Amino acid sequence: MIRASLVRAQICRALLASAVLAGALALAGCDTDGVYQLPTKAMKALSPEMAALLDQKNMPKNSPILVRVFKEESELEVWKQDTTGHFQLLKVYPICRWSGDLGPKVHEGDRQAPEGFYAITPALMNPNSNYYLAINIGFPNAYDKANGRSGAFLMIHGDCSSRGCYAMTDEQIGEIYSLARESFLGGQQSFQIQAYPFRMTPANFARHRTNPNMPFWKMLKEGNDHFEVTHLEPKVDVCDRRYVFDAQPANATKSLVFTPTGRCPSYVVAQDIAGPVQAKQQNDEVQYAQLSRTMPVAPIRTGLDGGMNRVFLAQTSGSIPPARVPPPTGLPAQPAPVTADNGGGPTFASRLFGGLFGSKPAAEQTRVAATESGSQERGTGLRGSEPASTGTAQHNPSAAHGQTAAAAPKPNANEPRTAEPRKGEETVAAKPKPAPQQEANAAAPPAKTGTLLTGAQPVMPAGSFDSRWSGMQ
Repeated sequence: MIRASLVRAQICRALLASAVLAGALALAGCDTDGVYQLPTKAMKALSPEMAALLDQKNMPKNSPILVRVFKEESELEVWKQDTTGHFQLLKVYPICRWSGDLGPKVHEGDRQAPEGFYAITPALMNPNSNYYLAINIGFPNAYDKANGRSGAFLMIHGDCSSRGCYAMTDEQIGEIYSLARESFLGGQQSFQIQAYPFRMTPANFARHRTNPNMPFWKMLKEGNDHFEVTHLEPKVDVCDRRYVFDAQPANATKSLVFTPTGRCPSYVVAQDIAGPVQAKQQNDEVQYAQLSRTMPVAPIRTGLDGGMNRVFLAQTSGSIPPARVPPPTGLPAQPAPVTADNGGGPTFASRLFGGLFGSKPAAEQTRVAATESGSQERGTGLRGSEPASTGTAQHNPSAAHGQTAAAAPKPNANEPRTAEPRKGEETVAAKPKPAPQQEANAAAPPAKTGTLLTGAQPVMPAGSFDSRWSGMQ
């Protein structure tokens, strides 16, 4: 009990240290009781179905989570620690909408959704989003800043509408938000989002082998491989304008100091990670070489404005609108990958998250960033020019299957607003159909009713996928 109180106090102190939140926290207070109450949508308890799933998978309700996003497949995965301390796949959610094209964010204004590794703290959880609920991805991170990338307010949110974000349905983001909330209340101080252009398979790399983003994607694959062979959250650092993963001091008497734009310090990767990673990469290289000889090359730019999971695409006219931003004239060079509770008053959740957004500033426009252009003649293998890891071990692929949730979206005209982009600025050339979802990877939506945590406001009705797209009919 004392330990839990200390952890919660540490989270509050971390929030108070944020200059961005100083005004809101000064008004609402992190440790006071008579403060702003979170809206109902942010306080919903996990559904009985989710509670049963957690129990089935031996995952404590408050254990840490990790999120993985795959653009091309339009899927978002939530992983959660089980009783062994390793992350296992909890659920797969079809993404309702993302904008832009495959490739990283580079500059403001081209509708790109981020790719990379991001740490999400309670300060980035927005219960008063214009898009139902939102989780700020935290772009730009240290890597993005070191490479001169610009943009802000890039989210995972509801409402099925995207301008540089990953848009879910309202019910989906409600469940994801609740899972994140419970992990924070369990002591997790931040959770990791891994955002990828596609699943990091040899086949996908072979299909995209001529894409100029390949060096960047190979670097992301390094982090992906660390996670897939260990099922542990990779430690992410940035130096020499590149990501490094699970770095430890080469000299046990010295600590590592990473400077995003500076030279990388001397470091090693533990053999129990480096060995399995090397074995996986060698196996992937063999498959990549074979597939590259016969597999057709995917176009560098699709000419479309992002994507939508087939679960939702099946309910529209089956088409994605054309791109609204012209291709950039050039892509900055990317670095090569590298190896080596409280008596009936407001709940703690209300005080923790409510203080962040109880005082809401005027709305601001979303800032987004850019993507790739150009082409390259040939692929150079999955590891490019990076040095090989040492050691040998077996390959543990990540779980390929998981439950998928497709729920229904909707905007709420009466909910509070925060500094986020305005709705209605995206043009979508798709018309919904009333046909039921047929996809095998979509589970039934979460229950429409659920219990609430203490400190919630009155219930506000949710909408459906059809309500978000009704303007197209």
